[in-house]
Amino acid sequence: MYVAVKGGEAAIANAHRLLADRRRGDRSLPAIGIEQIVEQLALAVDRVMAEASLFDRTLAALAVRQSRGDMIEAIFLLRAYRTTLPRFGYSKPLETADMTIERRISATYKDLPGGQLLGPTFDYTHRLLDPSLLQDELVEAPARRPAETGRVMRVSEILGEEGLIEADGDMPEDHEIGDLTREPMEFPMPRDLRLQALSRGDEGFLLALGYSTQRGYGRNHPFTGEIRIGEAEVEFDVPELGFAVSLGTIQITECQMVNQFKGSAKAPPQFTRGYGLVFGQSERKAMAMSLVDRALRAEELGEDITAPAQDEEFVISHSDNVQATGFVEHLKLPHYVDFQAELDLVRRMRREFEAARNAGEDMKEAAE
Repeated sequence: MYVAVKGGEAAIANAHRLLADRRRGDRSLPAIGIEQIVEQLALAVDRVMAEASLFDRTLAALAVRQSRGDMIEAIFLLRAYRTTLPRFGYSKPLETADMTIERRISATYKDLPGGQLLGPTFDYTHRLLDPSLLQDELVEAPARRPAETGRVMRVSEILGEEGLIEADGDMPEDHEIGDLTREPMEFPMPRDLRLQALSRGDEGFLLALGYSTQRGYGRNHPFTGEIRIGEAEVEFDVPELGFAVSLGTIQITECQMVNQFKGSAKAPPQFTRGYGLVFGQSERKAMAMSLVDRALRAEELGEDITAPAQDEEFVISHSDNVQATGFVEHLKLPHYVDFQAELDLVRRMRREFEAARNAGEDMKEAAE
């Protein structure tokens, strides 16, 4: 990652003071608090947590405030902080079937076992500005029902009972789950590492790639099998105790996309899966992730790789917005020596071009 270079310390200090002034804004208005950002800009906080790979709403809200609402800058801040934290180990895999569900919908089954639960969503709102939000008006309390506990059947299990969808993607018994934050990327990449990269990838980039697969650049014909949002328990194995202890719960969004598959010489016609899981409430990101995950399985399923979304190295190498930002924004840093070298080269090539053209004209005149 490129960082600021030394030089012009007085100017840089003044720029920092000016940034702090602009961040604070009009002093006659109350300063926005961290609690307000957590509660009222929750989706922005969730995106920062997801793409920084750190579940902490207070720190994510601080990053949003510090960055003046620049999402990628906030993600960069939180991810940089994450690198300073000690590593105690790895939690057990989340059991999302047991999560306390706030929202659960399916586009494939109307009468979903357990029912459709709309939850907080923009899906059914009119995309019209609401002038009432210019004032702090009283908001009516929502209707609530008692929380349901226990396992909630997945839509994919319904298809699985008839053998109409591939298995759930179990890894070999001797497979060790990788860690993208501690190991350099190598291609080809196993699916567990790909999913890690996609989970913290840029939402806009993955959304564009997911959209491209639906327009024919990836041979995807998807159905949203299920989207669920809720609280999942995180457990950690403590060797000294000999059993797992609960560390608490985190909010996650999970999406399973059902895709058509014509079959191959080794597999009968069946549905295949794309998978997405993201911190917080972020179903657009989870859906885009599941579309891209399915596209990246092209080689595994014996499909031709013909589109950008199917190219593993292209997708994974360019999906990280912190890395992309650093490489683009380093162009703002001094490149005086490099440019002078290019400038001298172009001048010399122009002189040679002019000399050759003049020599050609002289020969033409002599021939006449």
